[in-house]
Amino acid sequence: MERFRALRKRFDDGDHGNVWISMRDEEAFRAELERSSARGEEPEPDPGTATPHPMPLNGVLLAVKDNIDVRGLPTTAATPAPLRDPETDAAVVEGLAHAGAIVVGKTNMDQFATGLVGTRSPYGAPVSVSDSSRISGGSSSGSAVAVAAGLVDAALGTDTAGSGRVPAAFNGIIGVKPTLGLVPMTGVVPAAPSYDTVTLFTRDFDTAERVLPQMAKYVHTDPTSRAWPADAPLAAPPVARLGIPRPENLSAMSPQWHAAFDDAVTALDAETFTAQRVDIDGLLRIARLLYEGALVAERAHAFGPELARLGHTADPSIRRIVGAADPSAVDLVRDQQTLRAGIAEARALWERVDALLLPTAPGHPTTEDVAADPIGVNSWLGTYTNFVNLLDMAAVAVPLRTGSRAPMGLTLVGRAFSDRLLLDLAERLRPDLRSTAATWIPAHHRVAVFGAHLTGEPLNHELTGLGARLLKPVRTTDHYRLFRLSTDPAKPGVVDSGEPTGHPGIEGELWALPPAAVSTFLEGIASPLALGRITLDSGESVTGFVCEPRAVVEARDVTSAGGWKRYLQAAGPTG
Repeated sequence: MERFRALRKRFDDGDHGNVWISMRDEEAFRAELERSSARGEEPEPDPGTATPHPMPLNGVLLAVKDNIDVRGLPTTAATPAPLRDPETDAAVVEGLAHAGAIVVGKTNMDQFATGLVGTRSPYGAPVSVSDSSRISGGSSSGSAVAVAAGLVDAALGTDTAGSGRVPAAFNGIIGVKPTLGLVPMTGVVPAAPSYDTVTLFTRDFDTAERVLPQMAKYVHTDPTSRAWPADAPLAAPPVARLGIPRPENLSAMSPQWHAAFDDAVTALDAETFTAQRVDIDGLLRIARLLYEGALVAERAHAFGPELARLGHTADPSIRRIVGAADPSAVDLVRDQQTLRAGIAEARALWERVDALLLPTAPGHPTTEDVAADPIGVNSWLGTYTNFVNLLDMAAVAVPLRTGSRAPMGLTLVGRAFSDRLLLDLAERLRPDLRSTAATWIPAHHRVAVFGAHLTGEPLNHELTGLGARLLKPVRTTDHYRLFRLSTDPAKPGVVDSGEPTGHPGIEGELWALPPAAVSTFLEGIASPLALGRITLDSGESVTGFVCEPRAVVEARDVTSAGGWKRYLQAAGPTG
């Protein structure tokens, strides 16, 4: 409560750096705390249990961009007067609140979420937390600064052209830009409805891992919503293939940012990354369609009437870009077909690389730079971001460690629903920003392995190649025996003896497989091995590798080793 009171006092005093547009009063904030506490005591939906709901976000202070509805606070989208006074939370806010997060207030933004500069607001312009002469980036300006300055633990933004990534780079924080449709858009003021998504800002990956599962929800009544596919990868491969733009693709960059990007590529860990140069000129050409082509009709459709109503009180750059937009239907279809061709071209790229590693922005302009050329600078900032949503890609922006005081950023970009994979790669780039294991693991099937599929063993690639994820080490109950089968090469067999063996159980690993990968994995399992039910010493019953009893009649019992790896180490090369 004291933390909120300090924020509220600064807001009331006008001493908040143009971060906030509106904020809860103390009474409303206290009511939200009480509601959150009450939710924590609610029983689970299953009437047979009395276990309280888990509250994974209990105590998390959340800022929300002011184009996302929060019950009790006006939604302005940075217009001079409220567009609406919502009586319900946006779907994404509702999910976070149910998990225990408390909304502090609504943050500043570029008007109608149209801009990457953070200066197009009647509520003033936030600036970068590291250099007050430089812009905060936009359009999710206030949300990024609120997180970077430590005012809140996490913040929601939106992203159409880079608004959830550019401000992250300019303020030295993480920006997660989900696949289109992964986060529900109900209750969000659209900017370009075919290409909008809600984004997340955090200072560390631990917080991102806690918040993302509560954001990524399929809502059947939301026409933009998409369910997580059964074949989407649940982890990055052990050695990820990164596509690095060719030098000619980086010509738009400022010398300082170019040098920092080159240094980051040189510093990639060769044990977890391989890098290859790729030509992204086609992607850069697609990026220009967002504002220079007929796709600007998306924005005219989304907020054109409101823009007209504002007249000369609207931001002049937005009036100029959107107000005069009147493309023909033929032009719009032409550009949409260009996007379809671009998506097909990108498929070939994803056969060669797991992700692109890009500069988040080509440079970091000053407020004076933007004032001198507001539209030109904004267009320049979208060089490496504008194409991502147009081509249905996911992205994670990561702060780059540099020797200078000014923050810079990298972005990992991948195909649709590569979100979990990209987060893994981002955490490899900045392991100092993660202290706990990943907790966001989309829909999956669990499989326990005890032999050649263990990490470091010969068949582990069959799991990692299917996008599987190691969940944790496990051990069976003491009823299981481990045998060295009479095969070449040697394989283990796990059999339930039905009674205590006098040994503590068999060590193994529990893996998460994408649901669609299970059948492929099954096809590779040869007799006498099979998948069956395994009881772990935790009491869990999971699917795991078992062996037909007939195959162990003449096999060597190696249960006393405690696990296959331990047996191999003790037996030596002759096994």
